[in-house]
Amino acid sequence: MPQSPSKTELFERTPIPKAVLTMAVPTVLSSLVMVIYNLADTYFVGYLNDPIQNAAVTLAAPVLLAFNAVNNLFGVGAGSAMSRGLGRKDYDDVRRASSFGFYAALFCAVMFSLLCTIFRTPLMGLLGADSTTIDATRSYLFYTTTCGAIPAILNVVLANFVRAEGSTLHASIGTMSGCVLNIILDPIFILPFGFNMGAAGAGLATFISNCVACLYFFVLLFVRRGKTYVCISPKMTKPTKAIAKEVFTVGIPAGIQNLLNVTGMTVLNNFTAAFGTEPVAAMGIAYKINMIPMYIGMGISQGIMPLVGYTYASKNIKRMKECIHFTAKITIAILLVMAVFCFAAAPWLISMFMSNEEVVAYGTRFLRGMSLGVPFLGFDFLGVGVYQACGKGHLSLGFALARKVVLEIPALFILNAVYPLYGLAYAQPITEFVLAIVAAVVLRRLIRKAEREAALADIGSDD
Repeated sequence: MPQSPSKTELFERTPIPKAVLTMAVPTVLSSLVMVIYNLADTYFVGYLNDPIQNAAVTLAAPVLLAFNAVNNLFGVGAGSAMSRGLGRKDYDDVRRASSFGFYAALFCAVMFSLLCTIFRTPLMGLLGADSTTIDATRSYLFYTTTCGAIPAILNVVLANFVRAEGSTLHASIGTMSGCVLNIILDPIFILPFGFNMGAAGAGLATFISNCVACLYFFVLLFVRRGKTYVCISPKMTKPTKAIAKEVFTVGIPAGIQNLLNVTGMTVLNNFTAAFGTEPVAAMGIAYKINMIPMYIGMGISQGIMPLVGYTYASKNIKRMKECIHFTAKITIAILLVMAVFCFAAAPWLISMFMSNEEVVAYGTRFLRGMSLGVPFLGFDFLGVGVYQACGKGHLSLGFALARKVVLEIPALFILNAVYPLYGLAYAQPITEFVLAIVAAVVLRRLIRKAEREAALADIGSDD
């Protein structure tokens, strides 16, 4: 099956601004809807004006964030291998990478659900839940993890596969369908006029919406059979050694990166929990608002990954370089505007989720601290996205270790000791500032090395 002419045109000849926007805009829109979907739980639970229910959603967040370890291991890992396979015109490898990634993700999702259910009691303690918040936290996790791990993981993995072959619009529609449904169902299940389930209702809405998103992708693959390289046939599950290496070289560092994110968030929640329920609720609200610029930066970097991976594999380094430069400019400009807005409008933004004066006061200070790091996220996420697209898993792993182990987690301990509670919000800005400088240097070296390799390949082909 030859590569689609429209996809070849997009990857190889479409002007860079148009190509980047074509790939990135649907992914960013999908990311924004995902942010709204993440905020919806906090927003509608906040309507109950019960800090315990809000704290439950915050304390459970690291477990849901841990889903991304599997999503990245097989979604990003196999997706990156697929894009580079397309650049080499090696279509059988593309199918094998997607099939292997799908069934491996399914297996891990089942194991995730089982382990979280079997060890739920020690898990509650690890998350920082106490006698006040444990029941609400456990109920929320029952629907989102025990019941919901499989659809939550598979819909993101399939979105990565569909995006890897250039179908960013379909990938975004699938993701957004579940998010929009979740926003509609949240008030019905959470609030007193509906089922009045509180945090548990938020979990049930999330489970149902993820099932719908999964169904969209299965229907899409059935309708497009014979026209897509995304393959979930068991016959193609066993990968070659080369494919497995390509998937795991990118996927394992990406998965470790998310496990470290979970560790960092768990440390943050445990520090905050020592100061009471209101600070936990406030930190959860501030963190989720801060996710809006984070997801925009992440959405842009993920959107251009197939384009970067394709141009890198096909040795079109000039086009790859132009893509990275253009993306960096628009990302930093957007995030700078958002940082200023979040800092200035912090009290109003926090009060949208809960009218409790104590929560608003805590949340305002937390959000203002976090917003200082937003402008630097552009380079950090872009750097990691380019490393993953080019198969440079060791670089993305290095950044993950630097972000959490070397910088952010030690900063949480130090800042909480020096400036109890409020200092926690400044760990992220310090981390992102340092990483932005490092990312710019490493990206420049990677591009120069790729240019030298492409020049040598041209000389070899001439000979």
